[in-house]
Amino acid sequence: MRTALLLLCSNLFMTAAWYGHLRYRAAPLVVVILVSWLIALPEYAFQVPANRLGHASGQFTAPQLKILQEVISISIFVLFSAWWLGETPRWNEWAALALIVAAVIVMLYPQLRHGGPTHQ
Repeated sequence: MRTALLLLCSNLFMTAAWYGHLRYRAAPLVVVILVSWLIALPEYAFQVPANRLGHASGQFTAPQLKILQEVISISIFVLFSAWWLGETPRWNEWAALALIVAAVIVMLYPQLRHGGPTHQ
């Protein structure tokens, strides 16, 4: 759970850094890059510990951490896009998100079924 919360925090920062500037089209690119870097810097304080804790605990493999990070990233982006940019996802984008969530369920199914990590 701690790993997922750290990944959530990490992705809040990264989504803001990567896409927040789209609302400010007149801002000079150099300023956008610098501000994005300042926003993204704290992201590492969440992402790196999330990966370290998740992997060192034996709870997740590296591929599982990456897949989990992606579904969190896309989920946060969908909410951010609607809230900050006013762009509501279309039906096919919702379907794509559902397939990604299904991939996470498939990936974690053995752990969910057996009540814990199934790898060494």
